[in-house]
This record gives sequence, C-alpha cells and structure tokens, in this order.
Amino acid sequence: MARRAGGGFLFPGLAQKPTSPPAAGLPPMGGETRSNYLDPMIIRSETPADIDAIRIMTDAAFGGTTESMLVGLVRDSEGFVPGLSLVAVENETVLGHVLFSHVTLDGENPRLVLSLAPLSVHPDHQNKGVGSALMAAGIEAVRAAGEDIIVLEGHPGYYPRFGFERGIDVGIDKPDPRVPDDAFMVFFADEAARGTTGKIVYPPAFHDAGAIGP
Repeated sequence: MARRAGGGFLFPGLAQKPTSPPAAGLPPMGGETRSNYLDPMIIRSETPADIDAIRIMTDAAFGGTTESMLVGLVRDSEGFVPGLSLVAVENETVLGHVLFSHVTLDGENPRLVLSLAPLSVHPDHQNKGVGSALMAAGIEAVRAAGEDIIVLEGHPGYYPRFGFERGIDVGIDKPDPRVPDDAFMVFFADEAARGTTGKIVYPPAFHDAGAIGP
C-alpha cells in the first residue's frame, strides 16, 4: 500500500482468492464478486473527477438511484471521511466503489464509528474479484486511518467472509427495526474495540436517501 499525494491510499494490482456465491434465494448486494481480478486494476481514493462515474456505476450496479443519492449526500456531509471513499479503476475507468463514513454509536459513551455503505461494482465487472479487492483495500485503509469499528447493512452470505459478525451477537444494535438481524453486521478493525456496545444512529443523509432497511 502506498500513500497518494494529497491524502488517501493507492493499492495497485490487488488480486483476490475465489469466493463462494451468495446464499441461495438472496439477491447480490450491488455486485458480488467471486473470482480473480488482476492488474491493471488499482484501488485508490476517489477524486473530484470520479464523482460522475461513481454515480453512473452505482446506479447500474443497484438498478436504481437510492445508493448513489446516499453517496452524494454523505459526500456533502460532516460524516464524509476523505480517503475512505475508494474506487477500483482500470485505465481510469471506474469499475467499483466503496464508501466508509461516520455514524454515531449511541450508548454509555457515544462515539463515532464507520458505516460501510454502499459497496458497488459495475455489472460488466461483477464476479471478477473487484468487490473483494475493494473490501480488502477498504479494511486496510480503515486501519491505517486509526478507525476501529465498521458497521453495515448487507448480504449475510457475503460479508462474514471478511470478518463481519452479526451486531446482535456482539452488543451493537441495528439502527432501525426494518433491518433484519442477519443483515446488520459489525467488523472490529481493532480487537481492542470488542466489547463496545450501543445502538447505531444514522445521520440525516441515510434518512434523506431512504437508504435504511431492505
């Protein structure tokens, strides 16, 4: 991993081991990936020049505009973390994107943690390891930034392979009753944070985009 000029990180040539398909009967989450994706793909922090391409790619991945609206609203909010909005690019074409942003963990000692939302891969590049590469690079960047907890709403057959656990099993409550218990997950980027408890509270961007629950 190399630090980019102006902040953020560069992850050249990430290749991932094959991963298993999603659980039967459950839809993919914005472009699941299962096999190898090699050079010349790189993963780097987004730049202003990527914004339109991220929006177009995200709409294609999810077949709608909710997720791209969330990305835009988060980007314009206090929860946006420069350097933790990562794109997978090949010859400067955006293949995929992952966004980590701050949300509140409300409890005895309220604090900020990261939410992963969304992870998306263009349909033409799904099932080639792009999503897995973004996850690996994202977790590395999160740790490098000194963050210790990531939460997400996602596919229960996909994210546990990266170390995500059900929030209900580790004492971190989902933000809304509409979110299935199996779909709300937590990752401890630093094991010292294990034992932290509370309830996730989303900022206005998630509500304004309608990006809560199934």
